[in-house]
Amino acid sequence: MAMRWMFWAAFASLLLDQASKYLVIHWMQLWRLRSIDVLPPLLNFRYAENRGINFGLFGDGTDAMRWILIGVSLVICVAVAIWIRGWHPSRWMQLSAGLVIGGALGNVADRLLYGYVLDFLNMSCCGIRNPYSFNVADIFIFAGAAGLILFENRDKKAA
Repeated sequence: MAMRWMFWAAFASLLLDQASKYLVIHWMQLWRLRSIDVLPPLLNFRYAENRGINFGLFGDGTDAMRWILIGVSLVICVAVAIWIRGWHPSRWMQLSAGLVIGGALGNVADRLLYGYVLDFLNMSCCGIRNPYSFNVADIFIFAGAAGLILFENRDKKAA
């Protein structure tokens, strides 16, 4: 029961990520349109298939790399869950861990379903054009990692 916040945060972030991808990519047909300006240049939907990690790194497109990245993501999920159990984590630490896990599982689901991660969010500002797209899972992973750093309290380590 102690880790319920982590579980529910992971479940909610996985669900929100997959729902956002279904809504934008399939229902709004971004896969066909390739581009939808929402609030240009701040927020645009740009269809992208990411076969690697951030910014397409390690994205050689091979099936072996797909399975390696799935394995690495699952190992990270298990490692975060084990690491957080070694503490008496606050609710914020549990939520942060859940965001990392749920976001990673959202991208794993994409790799299993499509062979790549669906990205669609693109943000630019101040005359700088950002060529990269990301997704809601990436936001959750970033926010969760930041939360794990900000809310860590080493004084509460379990015996």
